[in-house]
Amino acid sequence: MTHQPIKSLKKARILISNDDGIEASGIKALERIAHAISDDVWVVAPESEQSAAGHSLTLRRPLRIRKLAKQRFAVDGTPTDSVLLAVNKIMKEIRPDIVLSGVNRGGNLGEDITYSGTVAAAMEGTLMGIRSFALSQVVSPDQPVKWATCEAWAAKVIKKLCGQPCPANVLMNLNFPDVPAKKVKGVVLARQGKRKIGDQISERIDPRGLPYIWIGGQRTEDRSEAGTDLFAIFEGYVTVTPLCVDLTHGPTLAKLGGLFE
Repeated sequence: MTHQPIKSLKKARILISNDDGIEASGIKALERIAHAISDDVWVVAPESEQSAAGHSLTLRRPLRIRKLAKQRFAVDGTPTDSVLLAVNKIMKEIRPDIVLSGVNRGGNLGEDITYSGTVAAAMEGTLMGIRSFALSQVVSPDQPVKWATCEAWAAKVIKKLCGQPCPANVLMNLNFPDVPAKKVKGVVLARQGKRKIGDQISERIDPRGLPYIWIGGQRTEDRSEAGTDLFAIFEGYVTVTPLCVDLTHGPTLAKLGGLFE
């Protein structure tokens, strides 16, 4: 199955979610982006921050939906919960045409995507047969977040991508560089690079004398490999990386053919 091009987005129904929570600055930026694209925008997002929640679904406790406005809701669960409930409950009469997740405060590059709640919300939309996008704004420590950069570039990138056919099992991962909007060099298609979080472990002792551990947020990354999202984003480009929800590695599957016959 393939998503056909959307000729006009003005009447498209857009669902917004994120992993930073319903009150995050990034989701407010994404609302402005969405309203520049369409007249029909819905927001269903986690009640609180769910960063690094990955594609987790809440199955061991009940969930609650809080209505904040006519087309704005908070869910006391994960990004995946939010999209699932939005499509199957809140918007069940008319499903969304597009899911936009973000804008995340911080890039989702390289292996970040395997942990990212932002990407997970877009992944859930994709699994439900909806054209989906994850959006993230790269940041620098102790510097203001350049929300204006993603706001200046996101709508035109989304419109251009929606004008093309897209396999139904593919979502688009968009990252915006940590430069002023006018200094963005352009938009490039890039493959996933290498960037791993969790190499730094800090063990400490609590006031009761018991040990506890913090997993650090530092990442080991390779910015040198041309063609990757990491290389392009630090060169000042907006990056677009198509991600497939089918994790099967075709070449290995073919190579192992007949092994167990």
